[in-house]
Amino acid sequence: MRTAAFPIAIFALAVLVGLSPSFLFTNFRADLGVGTMSLLLLIGIFALLVAGVPLGFATGFLGAIVIWLNFGERGLGLVMQRVYDLVVTHAIIAVPFFIVMASFLERSGIAKDMYSALNISMGRMRGGVAVVTTVMAVIMAAMSGIIGGEIVLLGLVALPQMLRLGYNKYLAIGTICAGGSLGTMIPPSVVLIIYGLITETSITKLFTASFTPGLMLAGTYILYIVVRTRLDPSLAPLPSESGLDEDVPETNSRMELLLNLTPFLIGGVAVAVARALGVGGTEQVATFIFSSALVAFLIVAWLQNRDEYPIAKGLLPPIVVVDLVLGSIYGGVTGYAEAAAMGVVATLALIWVRSELNTVMVLEGLEQTFRSVGTIMWVTFGATVLAGAFSLSGGNRFVANAIVGLDVAPIVIILAMLLVFFLLGMFMDWIGIVLLCMPVFIPIVTQLGYDKIWFGILFSVSMQIAFLTPPFGSAAFYLKSVVPPEIDLVTIYRSFGPFIVLQAIILAILVAFPNISLFLVR
Repeated sequence: MRTAAFPIAIFALAVLVGLSPSFLFTNFRADLGVGTMSLLLLIGIFALLVAGVPLGFATGFLGAIVIWLNFGERGLGLVMQRVYDLVVTHAIIAVPFFIVMASFLERSGIAKDMYSALNISMGRMRGGVAVVTTVMAVIMAAMSGIIGGEIVLLGLVALPQMLRLGYNKYLAIGTICAGGSLGTMIPPSVVLIIYGLITETSITKLFTASFTPGLMLAGTYILYIVVRTRLDPSLAPLPSESGLDEDVPETNSRMELLLNLTPFLIGGVAVAVARALGVGGTEQVATFIFSSALVAFLIVAWLQNRDEYPIAKGLLPPIVVVDLVLGSIYGGVTGYAEAAAMGVVATLALIWVRSELNTVMVLEGLEQTFRSVGTIMWVTFGATVLAGAFSLSGGNRFVANAIVGLDVAPIVIILAMLLVFFLLGMFMDWIGIVLLCMPVFIPIVTQLGYDKIWFGILFSVSMQIAFLTPPFGSAAFYLKSVVPPEIDLVTIYRSFGPFIVLQAIILAILVAFPNISLFLVR
């Protein structure tokens, strides 16, 4: 399909490039109203996307034409300044760090050991492996905030186990992709970082506000799995029923608990000592974070040659990463970029302690990171150019005045925006939607008296739904890359239905009760 679309994309760009000199090198001036221009831009974007032109190139090209026709070279300079201001924002450096961290985690055995540890704790109940998969998805989201890598990891680790135990394939696939999409909500979500940068909203407050909705989504998935498997036990046979009952490793529960709590106990002692020495508040937080992370790291190193403590061996590495990343951000110790960088260093150190670090892993992880970051940045460049051109041409004011002037309740306008997100998400990746829609929508949201943080949470849940919705539904393509050939895209999309309904229910609750998202930040 990509091969067939490539010549069409080249032809479409060639036609546009061929026509542009008639505009760029003559005295032609656009004599179009803002409304007509907006309609033509919308048609142009969809035409280029259907033709196979990458989103970054399509939006950038159309934006450059609009700004040249309306303002000439001076306008291009203003738009380029917007692009520059965005890419040199300090917090955006966190994005490649989180991506490289996810790439290394994907290639290590940390996720597999964590899955085994959770399985020992919860895997013996009916539907337990699916519940474990959801819990693991929450932890992985808290470690890296990246969506695609999470689904690939869960597809490699959890799907074979569930299929081997006789789990219904639709339940197994839906659990993996819905759980993997939690990366849009659970801090440190890259989606929320980009949203905060574009809308000039506090990223820390966005992270805080997303905790409750993120856990609500995860809890809803778990509740659905438990209830449905109890109503229809054939969907998730117990290991004994499937004939694959395996010996569960005997564990020393008290010792396992002690090993997992020791880092925090030592951290508490370190804080008490620091307080006695007159150390200030932020320094006390830093003392707790780094002392507990160091102790956890030392315990992980000690456990590498010991198999009698599988739960601690599987859960302590994620504790180290989450402690450093989220602890540093919420404790005010560092910024987002510094916290992400510490997460990368901690991940590499853990992989090294596990004797898994090698040149091939590092090179493959960096290559994947460069590809992902390159895609994000090109879309960022193009969409920023188009959004800047539209704003300078008066498009934002035109749309805002037209929408606010409608004789409808403000909540209806919010629902219409969510519908736009849903429709665009069927064809476009989330970053393009953020960059194109938020400069237009956010002034309207604030003018209507709504909170940007609340709207950001609604957007993140909408992107979760879009992540599962065909025909784009990126989750399906991520999972398809690692599943057996007999599982086709139709099967994968069919698995999403119940989880899309659950996501829509949570979204409706968050719309109806904004305080669910906002009470932690107030």
